Amino acid sequence: MSIIMLFCGVVILSCIITNKFSNKLGMPALVFFMFLGILFGSDGIFKISFDDYDLTSKLCSIGLLFIIFYGGFCTKKPQDNKVTIQAILLSSLGTILTATFCIIFCYFVLKIPFNESFLIGAIISSTDAASVFSILRSKRLNLKYNTAPLLEMESGSNDPFAYMLTVLGLVLLQNGNLAGLSLVLFKQIVFGIFFGVIIAWLSMYVFKKTKLLSEGTDTIFMVAIALLSFSLADTTGGNGYLSVYITGIILGNSAIKNKINLIYFFDGITALSQVVIFFLIGFLSFPNKIPEIIVPAVLITAFLSFVARPLAVCAIMLPFKAKWNQIRFISWAGLRGAASIVFAIMVVAESNSLKYDIFHIVFVTAFLSVIIQGTMLPIVAKKDSMTDCFSDVRKTFNDYQQESAIALNKILIKDSHPWKGCPIKDISLSNNALILLIERDGKKIVPKGKTVLKENDEVLIGTTFVKAQNDIKLNETYIDKNHEWINKKINTITFPQNFLIALIKRETESFVPHGKSEIKEGDTIVFYEI
Repeated sequence: MSIIMLFCGVVILSCIITNKFSNKLGMPALVFFMFLGILFGSDGIFKISFDDYDLTSKLCSIGLLFIIFYGGFCTKKPQDNKVTIQAILLSSLGTILTATFCIIFCYFVLKIPFNESFLIGAIISSTDAASVFSILRSKRLNLKYNTAPLLEMESGSNDPFAYMLTVLGLVLLQNGNLAGLSLVLFKQIVFGIFFGVIIAWLSMYVFKKTKLLSEGTDTIFMVAIALLSFSLADTTGGNGYLSVYITGIILGNSAIKNKINLIYFFDGITALSQVVIFFLIGFLSFPNKIPEIIVPAVLITAFLSFVARPLAVCAIMLPFKAKWNQIRFISWAGLRGAASIVFAIMVVAESNSLKYDIFHIVFVTAFLSVIIQGTMLPIVAKKDSMTDCFSDVRKTFNDYQQESAIALNKILIKDSHPWKGCPIKDISLSNNALILLIERDGKKIVPKGKTVLKENDEVLIGTTFVKAQNDIKLNETYIDKNHEWINKKINTITFPQNFLIALIKRETESFVPHGKSEIKEGDTIVFYEI
């Protein structure tokens, strides 16, 4: 037992160290975790024999359910309903179209038996939430046209559809006919949605209406909720991943207590799950088998990246009159990763009659997708003019006192600075920025619209990106139903002379206000006052 614990500790520490190298080299950390698994595996340096697909499937499924739950929990419903519709269509119809195109290619071009072609197409049909989230966040990849929330919502919600197709493929493989598919499909969808909604509703009741949860037990409660949501749906024939995603997205978009603590906790759980999944994927693989399947794997990867995914994206996005640069970027952002390989492991664990080595085909496909598409994602975004320096890719703001949802940056107005001599009202700033303070000749001035900037002024700008300075103290006040500011616009309220609202925290989001922002009941007002 001690040896196993020592091995686990060494592996986790090694993954943390390789994560630092990945950041310097600009390569997704998940690839390094996979490489590390290969080094420990049967064909690696340490040559530890391991080929237990059943155990690996169970461990990876647990990790994946937490990744999908957290993906839902951190996904804010986009303010633009069109983005929500696009994301839902991409994750459902887009996944089905991608799978269909790949099935046709595998069956007619590569001459793979239909049942196995169906399984391959189903397994690799979804984009991978772990890969997409990791790259968008680590690179702070801010995108135009609400593309970041679109991709995050799509990649977080399409795994359940790929899983459903995979289950149908297993039924087809085992029964050899389509007779039982209708019932399986019905149970997957209905029970998946039913338990996802019911568990979320009961959880919100516990959070809001009872005193069952004491300090610190809310995180344990949420772990239990994720496990229950998945297992109840799965044991009744429903789609456990669909259920856990729905539970996550409902809870994440609800006003529940200690949400910041839950976010920090599940950040750690998700990071550990990714480490375990990608390490086990590499650990289970046999690189000496890859030459046997390298040709079909590379051809499938190329077809998926340059034909199947772009066609599916075009079919969904063109009716919305999306711009071509957005369509190209969304097509390229269709990374395959952990979910696809976990589904492949599940297929191998439940079937011994496969003619083709589906696990290693999907392994190579996901590996090439993450290492090539993932590494080039920032380059493609820049080339297609998709980067937006005035937006924040993070869906959920962290606590402003710890990770600074409101963040401060200081600039010096020199003689050549374009803001010199300009009134504050004439300076164009992004929606995520606000001039909070001017330091002039040793004095601090809270700016007004008519305040003119002068040479040698030090201007403090609040944004949602960088870390706050220690000498800046932010305070907050809660707006209840009796508060004098309720339902008033900021520019109609008479504030003290040296008072400025820096941030409004509303339910699950935070934003920098402007003069016409209206204060509502339940808001938390973050302010600066000299």
